[in-house]
Amino acid sequence: MKDKQISLEAFRASLRDGMTIMFGGFMAVGTPAALVAEILASGVKDLTLIGNDTGFVDTGVGPLVASGQVKKVIASHIGTNPETGRRMIAGEMDVELVPQGTLVERIRCGGAGLGGFLTTTGVGTVVEEGKQKIIQNGVEYLLELPLRADLAILQAAKADRNGNLVYSLTARNFNPIIALAADRVIAQCDEIVNVGEIAPDAVMTPGALVDQLYLGEA
Repeated sequence: MKDKQISLEAFRASLRDGMTIMFGGFMAVGTPAALVAEILASGVKDLTLIGNDTGFVDTGVGPLVASGQVKKVIASHIGTNPETGRRMIAGEMDVELVPQGTLVERIRCGGAGLGGFLTTTGVGTVVEEGKQKIIQNGVEYLLELPLRADLAILQAAKADRNGNLVYSLTARNFNPIIALAADRVIAQCDEIVNVGEIAPDAVMTPGALVDQLYLGEA
């Protein structure tokens, strides 16, 4: 098997301007802090970030927003990070707010190769602006389109050398779903063990979905 473990230097070398990056985490819990810090230090810009929220000013992906490296955010809420709201109002950054369940399903569709899905969520609100409406059995739906990314960054508690992942408690949140929907997936892991040391039934994200591993605690 190919050795999936990489250094931060190798990770930084793979970054480029204009990337779309999905990130795990809910209010920064489950967001890989070391990988975010490396993106910040790399200076790459014009990034599109896709995830549940933008954390806080100094945690989660908040530092990337504060540094001005992000051109667009697709998230379900931004209220915990006032810098995101300030930049949105000032026209310095584009923010697309998506209902949380819709966001997860758009990512899942991207991972499953589906063309989108129908939902009543957002009908009659600002959410429907610019979206196609479809009437099915007398019910009006919005057509929501899939989301994919160039890169997904995950936070795992443990991985084996094949990339099978285990998450800790609520840090699991968005991490398994974004692993499906990116061209390259890297997991920051607190611990990397030999193959066979994780029980098959305990695996939450299979190694087939994970391209690279970085050993480093959040």
